[in-house]
Amino acid sequence: MQTQLAVVGGGPGGYAAAFLAADLGMQVTLIDLEPRLGGVCLLRGCIPSKALLHVAKTIAEARHLADWGVAFAEPAIDVDALRARKDQIIGALSGGLKQLAGRRNVQVLRARARFENSQTLRLEPVAGQPPAEDDRVEFEHCILATGSRPTKIPGMELPTHRVMDSTSALALPDVPRSLLVVGGGYIGLELGTVYAALGSRVSVVEMTDGLLPGTDRDLVRPMQKQLESRFEAVHLNTKVVAMADEEDSIEVTCEGDVDEPVRRFSRVLLAVGRRPNSDGLGLENTEVELDAQGFVEVDSRRRTADRRIFAIGDLAGQPMLAHKAAREGKVAVEVLAGEPSSFEPRAIPAVVFTDPEIAWAGLTETQARAQGRTVRVARFPWMASGRAQAAGRTEGMTKWLIDPDNDRVLGCGIVGPQAGELIAEAVLAIEMGATARDLAGTIHPHPTLSETLSAAAEVHFGTATDIYRPKR
Repeated sequence: MQTQLAVVGGGPGGYAAAFLAADLGMQVTLIDLEPRLGGVCLLRGCIPSKALLHVAKTIAEARHLADWGVAFAEPAIDVDALRARKDQIIGALSGGLKQLAGRRNVQVLRARARFENSQTLRLEPVAGQPPAEDDRVEFEHCILATGSRPTKIPGMELPTHRVMDSTSALALPDVPRSLLVVGGGYIGLELGTVYAALGSRVSVVEMTDGLLPGTDRDLVRPMQKQLESRFEAVHLNTKVVAMADEEDSIEVTCEGDVDEPVRRFSRVLLAVGRRPNSDGLGLENTEVELDAQGFVEVDSRRRTADRRIFAIGDLAGQPMLAHKAAREGKVAVEVLAGEPSSFEPRAIPAVVFTDPEIAWAGLTETQARAQGRTVRVARFPWMASGRAQAAGRTEGMTKWLIDPDNDRVLGCGIVGPQAGELIAEAVLAIEMGATARDLAGTIHPHPTLSETLSAAAEVHFGTATDIYRPKR
């Protein structure tokens, strides 16, 4: 079989690349291991987790209304119905991708692809699939979009369903009485939020001195305070040193800042990061190069050291985010189409969908300090926001990092409800080279949380209407 473009991987980066290439008139073959398109993000990641987080948020908001004199009975959780609804959403979206691939004449093959050389992929059948009549694909160019998988912890892989990774946790097997989350990153905290809302007693163990290591502390503090009130315990500077299967529970031994070093939990979730799927692809038969972490090395055009092969998404380095992968896929295709395209964003937004949400884009204060870079920081507390007061959610904050020489906005951080929706304005502002004056002078609707973006810019000039903070 011959094709102009082979795309290996059917996630957000892979199908975005395949669809754009087809739209531009290329002959495209998309190869994936899964029976459905969507990749980890749609099938076992972003979408199912956000569906469950929607449920968790609604439960939390119902409980929050008690402060307003509106009380509801405790929710009755039908796990089977909840799981079915989640799966229905996944099915609808993946079905839509199948239709879009068909309408674009993208040939979709289910197989495991391995490079025989820089122009040929050998197709190996996956479990349950018969061998293909033609087990080789010869291509002019190939885009690798094979994604990533959960990192495994040596010595913690017990042969029991009670120890979960993010994939098995999102399958929602049940609502355990108690759950230990190992790892204080965004995956563990989001899933911990879901299970706590559904009724589990959730504890978190994190090796470092703070949740979401590396994230701006201004943003983390309000979130951590909320989680500490909803989780049974948050143990920082603590690590798991041993686990044992006790049939009806998992016995966990910890070292560090913990009162009870040995405890039992109904289930344990291991959420300590992800690693790229760069092994098993036959890359040694090409000129593609890997770095020390196993990421494929690419240039700004997403081209590897092998000029026929591109790599995008989680495979091509941090940050491991679906929207980054999608943009990289489009850049790679635009390059193949002869356009002067490159992947050089000023800002890639990141969102943690806990409650409150955390979102940031561009330069962070943590990064500025590490780089020894001088910036001005303008913070607007949501305590002064009429909309936040009306919703009873005043723990939030919006902050800008501003270049002191020309008032250009370099970065933005937001913590609070809907932070993930609000950050897009900041991304556009950073990409367009906007100044704090541009933002302060842009009329925002009142009363909304979006006003905090312009209000934070006004803080920079000492002219914020709703707080008194004169410029020094």
